[in-house]
Amino acid sequence: MSGTGRTGDGRGRLGSMLSGLAVAVGCVLFLGGFAWAAVVYKPYTVPTDSMTPTVQAGDRVLAQRIDGDEVRRGDVVIFTDPAWGNMPMVKRVVGVGGDKIACCGKDGRLTINGKPVEESYLRSEDPASGEDFTAEVPQGQLFLLGDERRSSLDSRVHLTDPGHGSVPRGSVQARVDAIAWPMDGMIERPQAFAALPGGVSSPGPLKLQLTALGVGVVLILGGAAYGPVAARAARRGRERTVAGAR
Repeated sequence: MSGTGRTGDGRGRLGSMLSGLAVAVGCVLFLGGFAWAAVVYKPYTVPTDSMTPTVQAGDRVLAQRIDGDEVRRGDVVIFTDPAWGNMPMVKRVVGVGGDKIACCGKDGRLTINGKPVEESYLRSEDPASGEDFTAEVPQGQLFLLGDERRSSLDSRVHLTDPGHGSVPRGSVQARVDAIAWPMDGMIERPQAFAALPGGVSSPGPLKLQLTALGVGVVLILGGAAYGPVAARAARRGRERTVAGAR
């Protein structure tokens, strides 16, 4: 006697077992990837256009929760500082403790410790700053600028503050990894900072998490679809067998 969807050599039962395993593994990957992302990342809506063209006002971004010690030059970070209004803000880190920041050189570029920086994320026609400035970043502090240098209220506005416009590393809450909506993808680390001491930060685990979610969905749908497909194939096989016996 044989059951529905089962052949004499047991391949039907093996297929059902593999189908169930695929669904189980898919659920683990999907739920695990979702939970992992929820722990590591937090969503944030950018309130102003100070980071254009990299991030537009109203964009929904995913920011990786990090410790301030993990911040590197070039990172786009979310931070809160009382001197800046005590509200979450998003800016790009261009200087760390010990750096001497100056602008602008003859070519209109920002310099860090006397070295010009090619800021590819700025609008090509704009200088690195509309006004000249210099600042020395105290140890444990970060110097931050918006990518929209014409209107961004950033460290340049706070140059007369005790920290010369910088904020403590501990003020950083998260580092922006991707634009979730509209889906513009990952925010790349600027390679212009890679040659400086400390280099640039590594991307967060978002791509791996999305891969886990995607593979999980495929396994769940594939495993769930196996049963009806196998049953239909078995039914057609029995019909052909009956027809042949006639």
